[in-house]
Amino acid sequence: MRKRPGQLLLVLVTVLLPCSALTAVAEARALTDLTCGSGQTLLISQTIYMHRLTVAQGCTLAAPDGYSLTLTVNGIETGQRLTATGGAATAIQPGTYRGDVVLTVAQANAISWQGLLFPFRQALYVDNSGIVRARSVLAALLGGVLTATTASNVRLVSTGEAFNGIYVAGGSYLLEHPMISFQGNGRSDFVGYGAAIVGTGEGTRLVVDHAFINNSGAVRTAVVAEGGANVIVKNSTIAVRDGILPADYVPTVDLAYMESAPWMLSIAGNVRATNLLGVNTKATYINSTLSSEGWGVLSSDVGQDGQLTAINSTLINTGSEGGYGSYAIGDAVERFLGTTFDVATYASIIRGGTVFYGDSTPTAVAQLNSALDLGLSAHELAQLPVRATVINSRRFGVMWHGPGAVTVTGGTLFRTQEATFLDKGQAVTITVDGSQGARLLPANGTLLQLMENDDPGPVMVNGKLVNAGVYTEPSGLPVKDSSFDVTAVHSSDAVATFSQIALTGNFFNGMRGDMNMVLTFNKARLTGVISASLARHAVSTITSAHYQQLGEVSNTPSPVINNGVIVTLNAGSGWTVTGTSYLSKLVLAPGATLTAPAGHTLALTVDGVPTPIVSGQSYSGNIVLAVR
Repeated sequence: MRKRPGQLLLVLVTVLLPCSALTAVAEARALTDLTCGSGQTLLISQTIYMHRLTVAQGCTLAAPDGYSLTLTVNGIETGQRLTATGGAATAIQPGTYRGDVVLTVAQANAISWQGLLFPFRQALYVDNSGIVRARSVLAALLGGVLTATTASNVRLVSTGEAFNGIYVAGGSYLLEHPMISFQGNGRSDFVGYGAAIVGTGEGTRLVVDHAFINNSGAVRTAVVAEGGANVIVKNSTIAVRDGILPADYVPTVDLAYMESAPWMLSIAGNVRATNLLGVNTKATYINSTLSSEGWGVLSSDVGQDGQLTAINSTLINTGSEGGYGSYAIGDAVERFLGTTFDVATYASIIRGGTVFYGDSTPTAVAQLNSALDLGLSAHELAQLPVRATVINSRRFGVMWHGPGAVTVTGGTLFRTQEATFLDKGQAVTITVDGSQGARLLPANGTLLQLMENDDPGPVMVNGKLVNAGVYTEPSGLPVKDSSFDVTAVHSSDAVATFSQIALTGNFFNGMRGDMNMVLTFNKARLTGVISASLARHAVSTITSAHYQQLGEVSNTPSPVINNGVIVTLNAGSGWTVTGTSYLSKLVLAPGATLTAPAGHTLALTVDGVPTPIVSGQSYSGNIVLAVR
């Protein structure tokens, strides 16, 4: 796929001397060496093949307007670096490059976003007409077979920066057995600049089968789906590891310049394995293993109504500094069927979205196969075993820093060291159906923690948005808001329903502001405490140096102030109260039970008045359940 050195070719190299004189220095000959001296600018108008390229300090190699220039040596993209922190342009670095050296001139693929122009360079550019050779750096393809609809056994290696592998922007395309190894920083995973694979554009359908992707570098993302595309990845192994950010990089959540995880989410790292962007974009991962050192494995961002799915896959954070399995934003719908999470901080973070965890039953997978246009054959469907979703988290299960919903079904297992559900003051809906064996096993005993949002947010420094906020614990007790009804259900409340499940653990509403915790149990049994609480961080002032203290609170069960606790036990449900619990409303349906552990008694007071516990009754006010 690369022209052999020594072949005759037409080369036009123009030298821009310091005095701006233009001189043609080579044409219509076999080129073996090219030297760019200090202070020179060589304008390369056509692709050049050579044995040696020498680039002196102070030399500039450039392509004509509307074109890009890429250096490969022995089929490996190399030598190019971003010219400035926060910039998007790249330049070939000084040095001597020997071997099968190619300078490829390709038509520009410039993407404008957030006021910046990202000059994409990619080994393979595909649109609805097939492979667009004029926009491709074919010299970066190490083997493989290309057709208008399929690329098989392609191998790509990059040691430069911000080079893309395969960019599909239209039509239907299949990548079979691609092997991609990119070592060096990307620039932005909000546009996929520097990603191994990008599928973009409404109507684009990209299938990636048996891929092996191994990237190392800041924002050197493996797979980006955006702009309404449908990207399906199956039978693949994808791994990304952190890179080294420029020494002058300042952490920010300004999307145009963001290249690292926001520590305010109690996570770290500088590369996400995947990203889902744009409106109505779909990305599905089937029978695949995906890992990131930190930050995130599957992410949705900067979009609306995306659909992110994993079936019989494994999601891993390989580092210890903090990361998530998935992130949901922009009303994204995320589904995890038969998927195993081995994560550092969270299974999922939600900031406006819906997440489903369940089993990969034939019915569920077949429905998604149709709804998401996955194109799985009858044989492929039959080969997928039925699995439950298993979540192993070294910290939390699901965290909300925006509104959203979670549904847990099938045999899903949450095994977490800390709270299963961590709600930072957001309107949430939690539905857990244990009829098929779902279990929630928090090691610290907290099933649901409501707390104030401790995200300090960014601040403006010298006109730039930087991640330098500080969280300071509020002092004193909350002041009662007489206008807020702690016995009513509001649209801003945290609402959770548990059906046909046995639970052991505690529920705490540690909110200071106006927010109720609303719990309903349907043929479910709980052993634990449900209470309003005073929630306190171990560290009262939290900066980036102590980012892992975010979300870490202890609870002192306390009377309700503005943090109502509404509990409904429907028929067949039972609650064994293991410690003093403060509620604002308690509904005991006929057939529901409320008891103390063996050898103890349970006393109920309402507004300080001892009150008998009777099934079929409803209680409102300052409710205290005391175990004696």
